[in-house]
Amino acid sequence: MHVSLTPELEARVKSKVESGLYNNASEVIREAIRFMELHEDWINEMKLAKLREQLQVGIDAFEQGKGTKVSSRKELDDFFEDIMSD
Repeated sequence: MHVSLTPELEARVKSKVESGLYNNASEVIREAIRFMELHEDWINEMKLAKLREQLQVGIDAFEQGKGTKVSSRKELDDFFEDIMSD
């Protein structure tokens, strides 16, 4: 595999190798990819936590009688159409 980097990114990679933290550019790139994957996992966990919070708010409102019960596909389509037209 061949990867092209901008001069700035190439300088950053070389700097990391020169610092002694990494033996070569491949180690720097592998570490960067691992970090990117961890970051994506963290972002997904944050989104999931927010979604769970919002779901709980909806459940609580529904249990307090503040919700709208929908029992058919047509009612659901009409409900969303009303929301979109507001």
